[in-house]
Order: sequence, then structure tokens, then C-alpha cells
Amino acid sequence: MRTIFIIANGWRRFGAGAALLTVLCLGGPAHAGAMQTSGAAQEPEATPSAPVAPVSAPAAPVSAPAGPVIEAPKLIQKTEAAYPAEALAARLEANVRLQLKVDVQGQVTEAEVMEPVGHGFDEAARTAALQFRFEPGKRDGVAKRFRILYTYAFRLPQDAVPPGPVAEAGTPPDAAQPPEVASSTDENTIDVTVVGESAAERHRQSAEAVQVIEMEQIGYETADLGRALARTEGVDVRRAGGLGSNTRVSLAGMSDDQVRFFVDGIPLEFAGYGPGLANVPVNLVQQMEVYQGVVPIRFSADVLGGAVQLITDQDVHGSGVAASYELGSFDTHRLTASGHHLEESTGLLVRAHGFYDNARNDYLVDVQVTNDAGRLAPARLPRFHDGYQAGGASLEVGFVDRPWAQRLLVRAFINATDQDIQHNTSMTQVFGDVTGTAGSAGTTLRYAQTFGQGLAVDTVGGYTFRRSRFLDVSKCRYDWYGRCFVTLETGGEMDSGAVERYVNQHAVFARLNASWQPGGPHTLRLAVAPTFVVRTGEDRQLQLLQQADPLSADRDVASLVTGLEYQYEALEGRLQNVAFAKDYLQSTGAQKLLASNEFLDLARTAHELGVGDSFRLRLSPTVTAKASYEWATRLPRPDELFGDGLLIEDNLELVPETSHNFNLGLGVSLLPGRHGSFRANVGGFARLSDQLITLIPQLGFSLYQNVFAARSLGVVGAAGWTSPGQLLSLDGNATWQDVRNVSGEGNYGAFKGQRIPNRPSLMANGSAQVKMTDLLRTQDELLITLRSRYVHEFFLAWEGAGAADTKYTIDTQLTHSVALTYVMRDTPTKLSWTLDLQNLTNARTFDFFGVQRPGRSLAAKFTLER
Repeated sequence: MRTIFIIANGWRRFGAGAALLTVLCLGGPAHAGAMQTSGAAQEPEATPSAPVAPVSAPAAPVSAPAGPVIEAPKLIQKTEAAYPAEALAARLEANVRLQLKVDVQGQVTEAEVMEPVGHGFDEAARTAALQFRFEPGKRDGVAKRFRILYTYAFRLPQDAVPPGPVAEAGTPPDAAQPPEVASSTDENTIDVTVVGESAAERHRQSAEAVQVIEMEQIGYETADLGRALARTEGVDVRRAGGLGSNTRVSLAGMSDDQVRFFVDGIPLEFAGYGPGLANVPVNLVQQMEVYQGVVPIRFSADVLGGAVQLITDQDVHGSGVAASYELGSFDTHRLTASGHHLEESTGLLVRAHGFYDNARNDYLVDVQVTNDAGRLAPARLPRFHDGYQAGGASLEVGFVDRPWAQRLLVRAFINATDQDIQHNTSMTQVFGDVTGTAGSAGTTLRYAQTFGQGLAVDTVGGYTFRRSRFLDVSKCRYDWYGRCFVTLETGGEMDSGAVERYVNQHAVFARLNASWQPGGPHTLRLAVAPTFVVRTGEDRQLQLLQQADPLSADRDVASLVTGLEYQYEALEGRLQNVAFAKDYLQSTGAQKLLASNEFLDLARTAHELGVGDSFRLRLSPTVTAKASYEWATRLPRPDELFGDGLLIEDNLELVPETSHNFNLGLGVSLLPGRHGSFRANVGGFARLSDQLITLIPQLGFSLYQNVFAARSLGVVGAAGWTSPGQLLSLDGNATWQDVRNVSGEGNYGAFKGQRIPNRPSLMANGSAQVKMTDLLRTQDELLITLRSRYVHEFFLAWEGAGAADTKYTIDTQLTHSVALTYVMRDTPTKLSWTLDLQNLTNARTFDFFGVQRPGRSLAAKFTLER
């Protein structure tokens, strides 16, 4: 039984209908343990057809008129299963039904016993199947990953069959029937059931500049989405503290709002998880897709540096439940739960999920405190005001795989967060009673259907209400010991006055994606995405003082992003090219509070165009080259346009950021051999950006301004090796980037040609994993994983500012972690336990602006799927 956390084959590819594609039969030498499989090749999510009659020779691939050509994996090397001694002594025979996962190198990566028969047959069949070698299956001539259902038939050797009955496993000997007469031919027929390649593999092999991170194993670990994402080349993830703190994600040197996040095609801020990546529970995500600088039109978004797409489970069958619980240092607790039911006869789908996070984040930090002599002295003290709580739930109801709709689903959600704020951005000012809370609720409606003549539509629309509160009214000034050492007259720790600010945001959005395949190698796609945001608010402390409240002003932003894309394939699918154009339109209205306490109506309109192209060429079955380009645009966000009404002023004169983004890449994936399998890729990128928006301090306030142009150049590389039998896997990657200011005008004109501060230039990740199977029971796994991360030293300010001996830098950092995971599979239940020790050496680590991160920590996690 599949559950919503097991990585399945993924969605139907956009615009492709499910169809019967091929029947393939193979032959091989006869042996005592013969292998038999049955079925037909199909598109992902299609129901496997009934077994077909075997033929004596391989059949040519057969394709539906509008579908791709599928060539199933072909067995080229098999290993004899050892006949179980217990079964041999009892004269037992058996058929063991398994499901194999075959990767693009033809190696069996997983063998699952579907119907255990016992007596040692299950273990023997699985052990042998994991050593099989296949000629990789192909889709349109390109190697893909497949799942194969087959039965391993154990038959007693002729010299081991004495006169008398032979029993089938699971039946008493006296009830056994005489064995079937073996065929006299020297070949056994193999009929393959191909369930299909995964959506992840389709994306990896496409022309898109995308990296796909599959989350099945990460779901066992205690890592959150930020830590999992940081293991990828070209990606830097840094956090201003512990669980729930602000997270900065950088792709190829671009960060903050220049990188956008999506959940199943919906912007993260509208999807019901809050605005931050850390708010999304890792166990609710099936895979992550990282788009480097060149973003497909289907996201219908203004994106400058790239995008991260979070995919939840889209391949749901039957009924299932899943849960996870994590307990960690600093009083950390994380809980997720989910369930689903699909009524196959009617297509009715009901599924729900919920999560709850809680952490004190009271880890030790090195700070300066006042000693008895009134002088500052170093001390190591716990954070005392950094608690974090978050929770949420969603319910989805609708129909799937009906003649009138592939998907028609309504989803409702609600979530809330509550966070203490311990200090300012550089840890130089301590707070003991400043808090921030946020919550959102909303609903979405999604419809997808494939019509005749190659036309497919996928659309989603929804409404989201979000309310946030910022509270700073304490009349105490705190030190790092948590003591109130000064009483304030007016209240407010952060500034000279108390603040109680509420902001309400209403958002209505829609995403329409349509594709048309007129036949042959051509595909046309259209994307249209209107969004309308209205923001209101109030500052109750200003109202108590009977002062004009700037937050009460009306503010709204309407945007429309439209994209058109043309895809062409040639050379039997080895070449793929995707050309696209985008149109960006934004209209903003606001009221500005004047010194006379009157409001002035302001409005602005921005319009930009963009183009791009992605190209992929498969040079050989194991070597792929990619190149991509986009003239990208990011429209100003409501926070940047409207400010916060207090410390950040509005600026309706902001213009969109633009960037010329280039990517080059070469990937190699060698077939497994006697020395294991090897994979590697290398790439380069360039980002030539202009009109970047930055928060600029002024006298008594700040505002966002278009300040400078930047250039980011870099090289990324990754390599991995897996030993025969998958006992040992080694992986590593590195990123070098050079991000510089290239503008000689404006606020930072004096720093032209210098590195932009607070961005590391060199990062690397490494991992080693030992995998042992069948330790206590068949199909069990023990995973021992060691991970290391390196970040080279970097400047916190402009490198040309100040004397050499006074420059403020973050020292080079090297951290290690080790995780021990045990997985038990007892169909249809799967259990896992993980112990994770982070920062083994208790190294002092820092993220942006010099905020100290947690030291050594221990966490345990339990997951259940059924």
C-alpha cells in the first residue's frame, strides 16, 4: 500500500495521456530458480494491465499514437538464488513476487517482496534480484528509471526430487500437487510490467536547468528542508539562529526575495505554510526541484535568481496513514501526521495532514556581558528568549482520474506561528520580551484535464488571508543573563517607543497552464497568472497616543505574469530545446501619510518583457550537455513598496530588478560494473543583474532602493560513487562563486569592483553512507551516514572598507554530522528510527551577519507509514 510519504512515480507529465505503450518479452538460460514476470509498459499512474501471453523472442516497442515510445529494461546478467536449506529439506517450491526499481544504469536499486511466502524463499529471491543487471529501459530513446514486477519461481533441482509429492510453500506436503513439467526449451520467457519512470527522472533528463532532490531517505532524518537543500551544489542556506529563525537561501549568488518558493505550483506564501521554507515539514514533501536562474513559464512568476519547487505526494492509491515524531536538543519537538483514502471505483479522494513544531532554542552563545567592574567581558550563556511554535492543518477533497477530470480538488488550510525575538541582526542588542506572531487561512481549487487533439489544461486558483502581529511594549531593558537591568519610561526595547503592530493581507490568485501537442516533436505551452493583494493594518500604540496611523492607509498590488513556450525535440529525443517569452505587468496603489496628517493617493505601473531558452543534447547514453539563458525580471514585493509603516518607509518609485542569467552543464553517469557505479557533473553560471533592491538606512528610518548592479560568476561540480551491492556510497560537491558590485553610481558607487559582503565564495559538502540490509528481518535496512560541510571565510562588510587588521570576517567553518537509521519494512507497514548527532566537534559556526548557530546537538526521529 502506498502512502503519501513514499516517493512514487510522480505526476502525469504535462499534456501526456496515459496509454498502453509496449509489451516486451525476453529469454534466458534455464535454471533451478527461474524468473517470471508479466504485464505491459504504461505511463506513470496508469493501472497495470493483465498479463499477456509470452512470446519466444523480444517484441519491438509499441507506442500509442500520441504517446512516447517505451523500451522496457532487458535482463543481461542474473544471479542464481541459493535454494533455502529448510525448503530443500522439506521438498518445498514457491513463487516469490517482487517489485524491482531499475535505475538509468540498469542497476537494481531496490527489491521489495510483495507477498511473503516464508521458508527462506523471500530472502533468497531478494538477495539474488539485487545483483541483477539490466540494459536500461528507455523512453523516446533516452535511458529512464523503471519499476518492474516479477515472480521468482523456485523449483527443486531434478536430483533433489525423490519419488513422492512436492509441496508448495505455505501448504502441507500431503496437499501438494505434482510439479509442473519444465519446458524442454533452453530459454525462459520474461514478460515485463513497466510501471513507468519517475517524474524526478523526467525533470533531470529535460532541457531545464533543474536539480531534483528526492526526499524518501531525508524523510527518515532529522534534517529540515533548509539543511537538506544546503547539501546541493550551487545552493547556500544560512539561518539566523535555531528552528524557526529567518532563513536565507542563495542560488548562484542570488538570495532573499530573488529566490521564490512554490508548493505544487502555488507560491509558498499562498500555500498555507507561512512565508518561510523552515515552516514546511520535511515529511510532507516528496521531492524538491531547484531551478537555477532559468525558471519555466509554468510557475508564472517574476523570479530573478531561481526557484525551489516542493512537491507533495501526487500518486495516491487506496488508504494510508503516516506519522513522524522528532525529539531533539534545545527542547525541540516536531510532529507530523497525515492520512488519505481513495475510492478507486468513483475516484473520490480525501486526504488531510497536520504538523506541530516547538523549540526553546536555548543553545549556548558566546557574547559580551558587563562584569562586576562595569567592563565588557566574554561569556558563554544560553539564549533565553528564542522560543518558537508553529502548527497547521489542511483538508483536501475531490475527484481524480475521472473521464471528466484528471483532478478536481478543493483544499482548505490553516496555520499559525509564534516566535520570540532574542536580539537584533548582529547580536549586539538583547531583547527579553519582543515577539512576533503570524497566521493564515485559505482555500484553493485545482482542476486538470486532458482533452482531444493533444490539449491539456491544469489550473488552480485560491484565496489566502494572512495576519501578522509584532509586539514590543516591554518597559525593561534585558542583558544576556535575562535580567531586567534598566526600566524604560515609554516601553519598547528595540526603539524609543512601544510598538503593537498588526498587518492584514488578503490575496486572490490564479494559475492557468495549458499545453498543446499538435503531433510530432512540437509542443506549445501557455501560462497566465493574475494575482491581487490588498494590505491593511493598524498600530495600536499610535492610536492610544491619538496619532495618525500610517498602517491604516489603503494599499494594493495587482500583477499579471504571462508566458508562452515552444518545445522541440529531434535526433530521436537526444536533442531538446525549449524557447519561451514572458510578460510582466504590475499596478500599485497606496496612500502616503503626509506631515499634515493627511493621506496622499499614489499609484504606479511597471511593465517588463523577458525571454529565455533551454537546450539539452545527449552526447551518448551516459553523457548529457545542457545550456540555458533567461533575461529575468523580479517585480517589487509589497513589503518593499509599502514598508512597514514605522521603521521602513514606503517607496513607490521602485523599478523591477532585471538579470541576464546563463547556465552551462555537463553530466556523466556510467553504467554499474565490477567496480560499482559512478556519476559526476560540472557546470558554470553567470548572473548579470541590474537595479537590485536593497534596504538602505536613513536618518531615523530605512527604505528600499534600487541601488546597484551586480555580477555573479561561478563554477559548480559534484561526483559520486556507489560500490557493487550498494554497500558504500560516496558523494561530494563544491561551489565557487564571485559576487561583485559593478556599479560606480549610487549608495555603493565607491565600492565598484568589490565583492558584495556577507556572501561566502567557496562551499563544499561531502557524505559517506554504509547500507546494510536483511540484518534482523528481510527487507530491513541499516544506514550509517557521515556528512561534512565546509564554508570558506568571508567578509561581513565591504572588503575595501577599513584597515586590514580591523576587517570583520567570519572564519572558515568545517562541521560534521553522523546519522544512524534503521528501517523495517513489513508490508504494508514501514517503520524507521534515526539518531542524528549534529556538529560532532562542537565547532563555533556563524551564518549571515555573524549570528552564532547551535553547537553540538542530538536528535531522534521515528516515522510510521502504512
